Amino acid sequence: MAGRCAWREGGTPEIRGMDTGRLLGYAGPMAITLILGGARSGKSRRAQALAEAAGPARVYMATAEALDSEMADRIARHQQERGEGWRTIEARLDLAFPLEKEIRPGEIVLVDCLTLWLSNLMHHERDVEAEVQALCERLQCTGHDIILVSNEVGLGLVPETPLGRAFRDAQGRLNQQLAEVSDRVEFIAAGLPLTLKD
Repeated sequence: MAGRCAWREGGTPEIRGMDTGRLLGYAGPMAITLILGGARSGKSRRAQALAEAAGPARVYMATAEALDSEMADRIARHQQERGEGWRTIEARLDLAFPLEKEIRPGEIVLVDCLTLWLSNLMHHERDVEAEVQALCERLQCTGHDIILVSNEVGLGLVPETPLGRAFRDAQGRLNQQLAEVSDRVEFIAAGLPLTLKD
């Protein structure tokens, strides 16, 4: 894929010999999979199932902030659904750094979700464009299989507020940039995966 780090293009001797097509049949050195969908579409369940099928060493990169009781309950429910076998990294604002420094060899990474991450960036008045660029650059140079979960928010009503419209537009741009650097993209509707890119 154009723009990938050189070692992702051809692979190193160690990486080239690995069975890295285990995630979704991708034949390259490492696979980046983007799972898109609306609220309650089944996208997180799909991403979790892919990660659990890919290997026993799994990392859950959590982006949610428990700002109210509803979000705290949702976080607790996700933790219960994941069960054992996951190492959790809290990554509410910075995703690029832990992807580079905190992932161990052989671990499958699930980032859930990028919509909350984007919301956090905007809430804390971070430079969204710079943060997204840093994330995409890190993804292109990763040495790990990574599954990304993100919401598709542009299919419904136009938001009433300027902030809502700005968020919708930023989410659409984020999804496009992620799709460009991903090896596989799926859209989940009613719990069923539709392949957009393979």
